[in-house]
Amino acid sequence: MWAWRSAGEAARLVNVGRTKRDGAVAGVVAAGVAIGVAELVAVLTGPRTAPLVAVGGWVVDHVPEAGKELAIDLFGTYDKVALLIGTSVLLAAFAAGIGVLAVRRRYLGYAGIALFGAIGVGAALTRHDVGLLAALPSLVGALAGAATLGWVLGERGRVSVDSGAAEEEAVGRRRFLRGVGFAAVGALVAGVGGRMLSVRRSVTAARDAVVLPTAGDTGAVAPPQADLGVAHLTPYVTGNRSFYRIDTAITVPQVDPATWKLRIHGRVDNPMTLTWEQLLARPMIERYVTLACVSNPVGGDLIGNARWLGVPLKELLLEAAPQAGADQVVSRSVDGFTAGSPTAALLDGRDAMIAVGMNGVPLPIEHGFPARLVVPGLYGYVSATKWLAELELTSFADFDAYWIPRGWAREAPIKTQSRIDTPSAGREVAAGTVVVAGVAWAQRRGISTVEVRVNGGAWQKATLAATVSIDTWRQWRWEWQATPGRYELQVRATDNGGTPQVETRTPQVPDGATGYHTVRVTVA
Repeated sequence: MWAWRSAGEAARLVNVGRTKRDGAVAGVVAAGVAIGVAELVAVLTGPRTAPLVAVGGWVVDHVPEAGKELAIDLFGTYDKVALLIGTSVLLAAFAAGIGVLAVRRRYLGYAGIALFGAIGVGAALTRHDVGLLAALPSLVGALAGAATLGWVLGERGRVSVDSGAAEEEAVGRRRFLRGVGFAAVGALVAGVGGRMLSVRRSVTAARDAVVLPTAGDTGAVAPPQADLGVAHLTPYVTGNRSFYRIDTAITVPQVDPATWKLRIHGRVDNPMTLTWEQLLARPMIERYVTLACVSNPVGGDLIGNARWLGVPLKELLLEAAPQAGADQVVSRSVDGFTAGSPTAALLDGRDAMIAVGMNGVPLPIEHGFPARLVVPGLYGYVSATKWLAELELTSFADFDAYWIPRGWAREAPIKTQSRIDTPSAGREVAAGTVVVAGVAWAQRRGISTVEVRVNGGAWQKATLAATVSIDTWRQWRWEWQATPGRYELQVRATDNGGTPQVETRTPQVPDGATGYHTVRVTVA
């Protein structure tokens, strides 16, 4: 950094002591530059190759199941944001340590940055369907970080001897702060610039240009009686922005429908590949279907009901002609995620579909645009693949989909469950008539009865709202004549076959939680 100075001027430069605090600041700034530059390079190699995203994706793939469940319990649908923030905090701490080491032994700082780069390279190369160029963001970012570390510490380290000690210290401090400022601005510009360029490459415009076909079979339309109109009760139809999102994607895949293809292969007599235009040209159905995540705890909100437009999956599979023994359909996302659905379930007449629309508009990008699977009656981890790219016919004996080696059940029919939406837990309500209301679901079986009890007393039958089919949830309500005191409310549902939901509390792993939802309220 001093090469442009004359020999005489360079001779008047001396070292000024650097502190551990200087080193920590320099390390964090250098890491910021590394991340920012890597984001910029990732515009060329794909957002999944950026170090933070790649490392986050690796963590999602390898975190113990208990850690995943804890993250969902704590952060819900913001678990990926929490992961990225947590990764950034750990990186900052690591970078600060690197900077402190570099104060005394510069080569230790460079070694730490090299380790950081190697981790990023290794994580990026594990991403699905990437080439060697995936290593480029981390490599270039590490080089930029090392150069920044050396420059910033160098700015702190040398000043002119023409001034006194106090002035030398002040000059050194100004040089250091100037270097930190320049580096921080550079990191911000590179990082934000890279992210903005990535956003500009999104498929929002392509999605906006999609004109959905009209369904030949629209099914039943939700009657007004499907919504009871109770305050704080979950609506019968969940809005697209409110619909839960649980998946393994750290960054939302951007799939251009112009280049999208669906490959159906494996143990079939007639392998086939469909383009976006060919998919939209096929006969469509439109159905209300309630989807649920297996990670939904008792009383949780990882469930939603929407009106889906799509191509019946049964017809496509029959055209492909599954071979004997092909008892599993593996759906694969563009980012490599896999879900394994029982072939029999996709051929038994339920309205399983390759969905292209959600509540009257093209699929939102974060919910799988341009195409995803919707399968009534199965938890999402074995059926609801977003950003769909492949359907492979295989067997459960030959292949384990993404979540199976992590301790989840191979086949996961949705269990009968119910939830109290109002009054909410901990709420104080006025004595008198209190409306207790919520939703209940038992996809593929339907809900026949919902009951509520107070403080473990007798079960009281609730009033059920209308519903469209056995594949959606039902709202319910019960009027309680409440007197002052503290109470515990519980709800249970019974399906159309007469089987009540399971009372015993069990965790979500391996095939979905069971137990009665319980809320405690105070009546004043």
